[in-house]
Amino acid sequence: VSEPGEEGYLFVMEDTATGEIVGCSGIEAAVGLTDAFYHYRLGKVIHHSKELDVYNALETLTLCNDYTGVSELCTLFLREPYRKNMNGRVLSRFRMLFMAEFRKRFSQFAIAEMRGVSDVDGQSPFWGWLQKHFFSMDFTQADYLTGIGEKTFVAELMPRYPIYVKLLDEAAQAVIGKVHENTRPALRMLENEGFRFRGYVDIFDAGPTVEVEVENIRSVRDSRRLPVKIGVVTDGHAYIVWNSCVAD
Repeated sequence: VSEPGEEGYLFVMEDTATGEIVGCSGIEAAVGLTDAFYHYRLGKVIHHSKELDVYNALETLTLCNDYTGVSELCTLFLREPYRKNMNGRVLSRFRMLFMAEFRKRFSQFAIAEMRGVSDVDGQSPFWGWLQKHFFSMDFTQADYLTGIGEKTFVAELMPRYPIYVKLLDEAAQAVIGKVHENTRPALRMLENEGFRFRGYVDIFDAGPTVEVEVENIRSVRDSRRLPVKIGVVTDGHAYIVWNSCVAD
């Protein structure tokens, strides 16, 4: 592979004592090359009348495909009993070491879509508003369809023109760009790696998408390629070690 394409990379974490798979994480080399990859872009329009002395700055949501071709960190899951001892951090960050080792396989930029706000039944306030006005399916069904690659309904049913945020109900407005409570640790970790929110949100739950230039990811920038030396460790520092292989 000399340039990013439709490749997907899946990594698993194993409990070596039992042989059990306890977690996974993934990377999509370049999204949206065959199926459209949608987001809402937060923007602003000005309504101004000098004659009437009226000036209003209004937020809008515009359907877009701006992240087409970028790499995506995805598919992060760790079984609850193993959510300790920095296991989650390792499971997420070793993807970045893989990107550092095989730069030609990935885009200049990388993104991560963060889970948006939903209630205990898995329903999203943002999707609730869209469902009421544009769709006839619940959030779970819509999310499932896109997850299996069935995305044509998005282009067919999504509003084709910018949406004024003020027209949404208060519950929907309140969750735009916000993450689910259980996702906050993952977002903090990515922010520590250099990922930033640039105004793009998920089309279903309005969760934030964060982005970074791959060369500026801390784990990529600070990684070192060194020969292995077998011996007694004396410095007491913890390291994540990657074996520089594409496959196990």
